[in-house]
Amino acid sequence: MTSIRLGIIGAGGIVTSRHLPGFARIEDCRVVAVHNRRRAAAEVVAREWGIPHVVERPEAVYARDDVNAVLIGTTPYMHRDLAIRALEAGKHVFCQARMSRTLAEARDMLAAARAHPGQVAMLCPAPHVMPGDRLVREIIDRGDLGDVRLVRLQHLAESTLCPDAPFHWRLDREVSGWNVLALGIYAEILHRWVGRARSVSATGRLFTPRRRDPETGVSRDVRVPDSVVVTGELESGAHYVYTLSGVAAFAPGDAIEIYGTRGVLHYDVLRHRVLLGRVDPARRVRPGLVADRPAPEPVEIPAGLRGEWRVEADFVSAIREGTPVYPSFEDGLAYMEFVEAVARALHEERAIRLPLP
Repeated sequence: MTSIRLGIIGAGGIVTSRHLPGFARIEDCRVVAVHNRRRAAAEVVAREWGIPHVVERPEAVYARDDVNAVLIGTTPYMHRDLAIRALEAGKHVFCQARMSRTLAEARDMLAAARAHPGQVAMLCPAPHVMPGDRLVREIIDRGDLGDVRLVRLQHLAESTLCPDAPFHWRLDREVSGWNVLALGIYAEILHRWVGRARSVSATGRLFTPRRRDPETGVSRDVRVPDSVVVTGELESGAHYVYTLSGVAAFAPGDAIEIYGTRGVLHYDVLRHRVLLGRVDPARRVRPGLVADRPAPEPVEIPAGLRGEWRVEADFVSAIREGTPVYPSFEDGLAYMEFVEAVARALHEERAIRLPLP
């Protein structure tokens, strides 16, 4: 059994709350070095988790002989360079989401992964639908919905509703890249469920163009929209409408709806509640009489299909046993292409065809 000796670059909230506990549960898996932008923060993490070495620079992590895997937990602007250098140094790489700032950076990362096929290159998956993901894919794969005709996504939040809310790194294009709200997360999920897009159109609004940076106290320009509506056609021929807003007070929570020729599936993301409605070909519903239409019914997620967070175990299993990873850098490239297509559609005010050149 391969001993896993991890080096961490960027030990923020997701690393300390999810990844470190996950790796701690795996046999013969230890974190031996950590680097943070602020050394004091790294020292706190090192004391709490018994990490023997706090290093000053990122390269001091992937250059260590006693490190064979690197966890990149920084913000996206560092992902490309760190992933490439760690792969070139002979390390396995686990990188936080989103994959990168731009499609070009994602392509560079994928090229590096392909150049080092003996090393695992994995991205952190979106946890939003983990409990019901396998059930939904089983329902779709066995044809319960028939041919998909329409996909709707609703992501409504009030994260940017208050104009006095402080500037956040996710609102900084230089740090976060082209991603808007939870667009990249749901692109990853929906690629698994309904496939990729063939075309992208989008409209967006930025309601608060300046916010105060809590670190410097200086007011900064915001270039990431507060709200975006994305529409288009999937490769399957189905239409999609994705509505994402950070200015929706009292929002009911995220939801995904998939409408097909044989049925409809509703996924309540907050409650992990699956509703399934089946079309009766013999039934004729008079237009407008909603009360006459049967409602989709809840479907229990079977224990054998219910997913759970085991991201760290999957990464280690890929190293030790060669099991496939998800999301791979190929999967990340796909959602980064969609995110960039949305950005181009917003900027150029026209429909964008995929794949992008």
